[in-house]
Amino acid sequence: MEQKFKILVVDDDPDTLALIEQILSNEGYELIKVSNATEVGLKAATMLPDLILLDFLLPEINGFEVCQALRSNDVTKNIPIMAVTCLTKEKDIERIFEVGADDYLEKPFRVEKLLEKVRELLARGRVT
Repeated sequence: MEQKFKILVVDDDPDTLALIEQILSNEGYELIKVSNATEVGLKAATMLPDLILLDFLLPEINGFEVCQALRSNDVTKNIPIMAVTCLTKEKDIERIFEVGADDYLEKPFRVEKLLEKVRELLARGRVT
């Protein structure tokens, strides 16, 4: 039986969550959706997803803080993280990688690009 990859999607926009869910579910991925930054650490630590798609513009706690928190937790530090965000300034993108993101996808994104990057990160697997 083929392993089903679990992907944690973090976005405060219900339309974006629904879109990503539709795209990835059609590809056979299991989705865990979180619209609230405060839930991310707990969900990531308990569900241990194979990949996290993280919006960096979140209310309450921003994606930079969420990413740093995930990287500093022994349980979640090796889970690949892809920033899916409308931050496009070079300094923001640099910071996204500085806090520990493995990849970056600009919103709005093309479906093929999302799938390509998701497959790449899953193929790379957990960095140990």
